[in-house]
Amino acid sequence: MLRKLRFYLPVLPVHIMQRGNNCQAVFFDEQSYLNYLAWLRDGATKYGCRVHPYVLMTNHVHFLVMRCRGGIGKMIQMLGRDHVQYYNYGYKRMGTL
Repeated sequence: MLRKLRFYLPVLPVHIMQRGNNCQAVFFDEQSYLNYLAWLRDGATKYGCRVHPYVLMTNHVHFLVMRCRGGIGKMIQMLGRDHVQYYNYGYKRMGTL
């Protein structure tokens, strides 16, 4: 059975939170924070999103996003994929983050 589509109002921001598995850390150095912000900027530009306040914590992130032209889910998918690849390569590991 398909999951119901999310309902967004284009004039209201959406609160997005990404958390590491089992609340494990996902950032270990300043460069990983900077890379994440660069990927967030790239995804927002590519999918036409406006990112409002955000916070990057050691084990999770929060941000507010206005409705995206290409879809919020696509932007988050791109962001997560890029971050996991960077993390796995840099820390010689495999699997989800």
